[in-house]
Amino acid sequence: MGIVPLAKALELAQEYDLDLVEVAANARPPVCKLMDYGKFKYESAMKAREARKNQAHTVIKEMKLRPKIDPHDYDTKKGHVVRFLKQGDKVKITIMFRGREQSRPELGYRLLQRLAEDVQDLGFVESNPKQDGRNMIMVLGPHKKKTEAMAEARQAQEARKAEAKANPGRSQNAADADAVNAEADVEVDAEA
Repeated sequence: MGIVPLAKALELAQEYDLDLVEVAANARPPVCKLMDYGKFKYESAMKAREARKNQAHTVIKEMKLRPKIDPHDYDTKKGHVVRFLKQGDKVKITIMFRGREQSRPELGYRLLQRLAEDVQDLGFVESNPKQDGRNMIMVLGPHKKKTEAMAEARQAQEARKAEAKANPGRSQNAADADAVNAEADVEVDAEA
């Protein structure tokens, strides 16, 4: 529209029942716009809210181990690390040494290397193992971002809801049991 005097711009705003909003104060001459300022503030607040909703906070989960861990306990702890990495979280693994164990840091180092190899398809070693007093620490980072993991979890939940609507009155446990029985039937047929 070009350069308009302030009085004319205010008159236009009043005529169209809009607000005269200064958009770029540092420009020469200053740039103003005719708009419904309340609506503009509401829409920008909704955009900011939506952006916050999709934003993911980086969380560092911690898992503590001992150098002489039982194989079953190791599998349980590894399962937790796998779950954390699938959720897109970083995992800090701490090996705690007590007494004479401190003289054998290579045991802890080997354990951390084994864990890193076991979960290499889900995560990578972000911080190599290092001794910190009585503890040895390593940080694993996920291959996929938190937002991607959240989106996958949302899709899986929607798929479960759609399945529940398609089969009303049927629990997820019954569907899982049918899947296991179908696999057992296949195994029996293969042996025959």
